[in-house]
Amino acid sequence: MEKIYTEALGQRTVRKIMIRILPFVMFLYVIAQIDRVNIGFAALDMNAELALSAEVFGLLSGIFFIGYFLFEVPSNMVLHKVGARMWIARIMITWGIIVVLTGFVQSATHLYILRFLLGVAEAGFLPGIVLYLTYWFRKKERAIATSILLLAIPISSIIGAPVSTLIMDMVQWGNLSGWRWMFILEGLPAVILGIVVLKYLINNPKDAKWLSKEESDWLITELEKERNEDKLVNKATKKEMLKDGRVWQLTLLYFTNYTAMFGLSFWLPTIIKSLSENGSTNLQIGWLSIIPALIGIPANLIMGWNASRTNSHRGHLIFAFIISIIGFAASGFASSSVMMIVLLSFSAIGLYGFMGVFFAYMTFFFTENTAPVGIALVNSFASIGGFIGPNIFGLVTAQSGMFILSGLSVIGAIMVIILKPKKVTIKTPITVEINN
Repeated sequence: MEKIYTEALGQRTVRKIMIRILPFVMFLYVIAQIDRVNIGFAALDMNAELALSAEVFGLLSGIFFIGYFLFEVPSNMVLHKVGARMWIARIMITWGIIVVLTGFVQSATHLYILRFLLGVAEAGFLPGIVLYLTYWFRKKERAIATSILLLAIPISSIIGAPVSTLIMDMVQWGNLSGWRWMFILEGLPAVILGIVVLKYLINNPKDAKWLSKEESDWLITELEKERNEDKLVNKATKKEMLKDGRVWQLTLLYFTNYTAMFGLSFWLPTIIKSLSENGSTNLQIGWLSIIPALIGIPANLIMGWNASRTNSHRGHLIFAFIISIIGFAASGFASSSVMMIVLLSFSAIGLYGFMGVFFAYMTFFFTENTAPVGIALVNSFASIGGFIGPNIFGLVTAQSGMFILSGLSVIGAIMVIILKPKKVTIKTPITVEINN
């Protein structure tokens, strides 16, 4: 006999899970983002000290994503097999050590090697966390859950920009340059938190002692119901999934946003500096760099919350791309740092608002069996944009780069329009109709 659960039980369980899991994983991703893009702030002094050209720095910024691309899918498969607790801890400890070592480089060659290894070490972290959230949240909560997780991106800019530039300006201990100390001091938290993960993170609901037996049973039942529905509309095996055109459309869709996000993340400080009418300190540039991120926080939360409330993920994604198209196109005409910041702040509404909605929407296309590979595959191929984005701004002017990003947003909008998940309609307890 099927057990009947109350709505109050479900609400209480979801609230407990959100409080327990989301702030912690979001904080882990804040550290990941800071360690990934802090080379953009280091460039303000590092490029001159190591004699790095714009083209070399563009390649250095992007080479991280080559290692990331190559090891993303294998990493997520291992996480699914050994559990999130062990694998996320491994990822964080190894990337933290590599970031610390970056503070001691002596040439561009050293940087190429360590940036590539950083991508290898961090591969699987974000798709692993997104996969982990599917073990705890139903589809109706995933947009707001992933939006809270991805608040880490703008928050990391708000924290990382002033902290990174402050270290660079104020810390020169032991005759080491400030940018070197920035890498050393910002790499250590990842190592420490990796150890904390081993104690704090729980792999699945049945092992969660902080849930009551009734709460745990409710959650397991709800998630199992959705997994059974997914099997009816999505490809059941990894081989079939690879032949599903929708998966590759998801990849191209995310690629367009990824390219813009990381192209700007690495180059924004340098773009602001180049447009400054008079000399600005590293710290002043750092403060200006956080303004688009400040705009991105409410955009991400509001769009994620409303997409979960209305179940209209596609409409929200189209809206996000329209905002990005307009914002980037207008940024191509910016002639001052103030104008550039204002227009990029408008673009940030679409750029950041896209993130949480997309990661929830993406999970609708996979089954429990295909999700570990599918989520990593989409993230992996899209991450090529993290290589291309920084190189765009290394090869063309900032204004031309903005027009390119606007064009990519047009492609992204088209992908959303033609991409639709299949839906399951239960007509009777024993009759299932699949709608395309």
